[in-house]
Amino acid sequence: MDKISQAKTARLQQLIKRKDKVLPVFHPPSAALGRIMEKAGVECGFVGTSGVVGTYTGLSDVGTATMTECVQVAGWIAQSVSFPIIIDGDTGHGGIMAVRRLIRECINAGVAGIRIDDQPIEGKRKTGTAGVEVVPIEQAIARYRAAVDMKNELDPNFVIMAQCYAGNAANSSFEDTLVRLKAYAEDAGVDWVQLEYPRSIEEIKRAKAAAGKAAFSFMKGGLGRHVSLKEHMDLGINIAWYPRIMHQVSWNSMWRFLLDFNAREMQAYEDFLKEHQKDGCPDPLEVGPEGEGLDKQRELEERYFSADMLNKYRKA
Repeated sequence: MDKISQAKTARLQQLIKRKDKVLPVFHPPSAALGRIMEKAGVECGFVGTSGVVGTYTGLSDVGTATMTECVQVAGWIAQSVSFPIIIDGDTGHGGIMAVRRLIRECINAGVAGIRIDDQPIEGKRKTGTAGVEVVPIEQAIARYRAAVDMKNELDPNFVIMAQCYAGNAANSSFEDTLVRLKAYAEDAGVDWVQLEYPRSIEEIKRAKAAAGKAAFSFMKGGLGRHVSLKEHMDLGINIAWYPRIMHQVSWNSMWRFLLDFNAREMQAYEDFLKEHQKDGCPDPLEVGPEGEGLDKQRELEERYFSADMLNKYRKA
């Protein structure tokens, strides 16, 4: 494991424990867009199986994306930005030995943390949809303990998040959610627990209390709206889970432009450039944190190539 990856896991631990400022967590839809997000001040990203991996593969979030596909995409993004990346680990992609491999692969790919669900592997469903079930609590704890033990062997700062689906599960309840959140934090020893489907602020308060000393966050769930950063702070919750926002912004912006292009062709693009020329949006394809861009290529060619081979620069 390299020093850069270790610094990112340590940074993520700092961010989820920070008390004076709320940490918004967004989806980086791609490595290039992740670089733009970084320039705009984003501190952390989540590579969701649906929102990010699904945009690459076209696969729905119903357990069809493989571990290697998810780690590949998350690794590309993690290695392209300086802020820590959390991967969606779904149900762990198998039993306890598969979970151990998953954690190892994520750490080797430069990912800083993982979210693992307590849904069953067979019948895994997209968050917030009907028919969700949860595995028995003993099975879930074993899953999380396997993840925690593996990360402690390789990098203790790697962050393990347990996402609890019990409150919206056909075979469980909100009261079971409270029991599970406490057990995931205390018995399994995860760093962070997340409530998947709150229906009220009161449920959020009770879930946070159950989480104890573990980092805590919640999804939009049945609230009907995203809770603001100020409301998070007022609740004493320092992590805001906003992944999907980035997709809606990028999708809708492209949709609007294409409708305009269909009507006005290149004039639509010319007007777009005039409207946004002062935005200062960076070019995310120039060079990433590894520095392996055009300038580096030219430097190495000057070192390696003969004078005849370098004529291409004089002719350009």
